[in-house]
Order: sequence, then C-alpha cells, then structure tokens
Amino acid sequence: MNAKKDDTVNEPDLEYSNHSYADYLTWQMDEVVELIKGKIFKKAAAAPRRIHQRISAKLLTRLYVFLENKACQVYSAPFDVRFPTSSKEDKSIYDVVQPDICVICDLEKLDDRGCIGVPDLIVEILSPGNSTVELKHKFTLYESNGVREYWIIHPETQDLLIYSLVDGKYVPSKLFTSGDVVESKVIKGFKLDLEEFFRDME
Repeated sequence: MNAKKDDTVNEPDLEYSNHSYADYLTWQMDEVVELIKGKIFKKAAAAPRRIHQRISAKLLTRLYVFLENKACQVYSAPFDVRFPTSSKEDKSIYDVVQPDICVICDLEKLDDRGCIGVPDLIVEILSPGNSTVELKHKFTLYESNGVREYWIIHPETQDLLIYSLVDGKYVPSKLFTSGDVVESKVIKGFKLDLEEFFRDME
C-alpha cells in the first residue's frame, strides 16, 4: 500500500500489534507498509535499487511467458497478498504482504484487490532495507501458511536460495550461483540458468 498523508487521517501507532486489513485500507501514508500478525512493517522509503527492478522485471517476464495459456498466473508488487485465518472478512485478516513476485495456481483466490489465500510460489528480492523482514518474519509467515516454494534472490551476490515446503516445514536448497540451472518443483518445467539470467545485470 502506497499512499500520501492526509491531514484528516492519523498515521497508526506503529507499536500497536492488532491491525487488520480493514485498518490497512484506511491508511494514507508516505511509506509502503505490510502487516504481519497485525504489526506494521515499513518497507524501504526510497525506491528499490535499479538492479532490484531489473531482476524483478526480467523474472516476471520469464514467468509470464512460461505461464501463458496455463492455469497459473504471476503478479508483481505492488500486489496485496492476504493470508486469512478464521475468516476472509477484512477485519479478521492480520497478515497482508506485497511479495516482489508471486504465482497463484488456484485462480479462485484472486479478486480485484489481489490474492486472498496462499500463493504457490513467492519470490523476494533482497535489498539493504528489507533483508531482516524477508529472512525472518516473512519466512515464518510463508512457512506457517503453507507457501509451497519460497525463492530468495540476493542481487549483490547474484545467488538464489529456494525453500521448499516438506511436511509443513521449509527445507532449504543449496545456494544456487552462476553456472547453476534452477528448476521449480511447483511450477513444473520452469527453469532458470543463473549465468545467463544475471549476465547483463552489471
């Protein structure tokens, strides 16, 4: 969510940890924010670095072309992913994130506001301002909600780590680097040659 301040709307208390999606929809703030267990997490105030945007655009394009005429769809941030628990009502949802890229294969989870339910694959591209959130809080959120595959891409070192859900727990892959070909277990047939993928990222 990315909006501008309005003098008639107060920014929420960042220490309060019981915010819902209903609250989230009313906020008008300068920062992009996400909700994890009802607590607000600010994303980096500045726009992502250029390499982040190039990686996101390139991977999104690859996935979009691969999934064309298939059952799954791919989306990139800003795109709200809501994780409901007991109810799908806005006031009962306390986890709302904007993954860099996500793939959803059950299209009934999609609505005009994004995705309500668990994506099949989520990709997060690290940047200096978001690594702690991605590596700790989102890891737990995605694992506990059953995201089947979670990719973490580090632009600076040009490597990729995949967490695959096995019996409700994430199992990490080896660290994939230049020379490796990455293959998704969830999006059958999708492969990424990292040497070729990162070749023009300098």
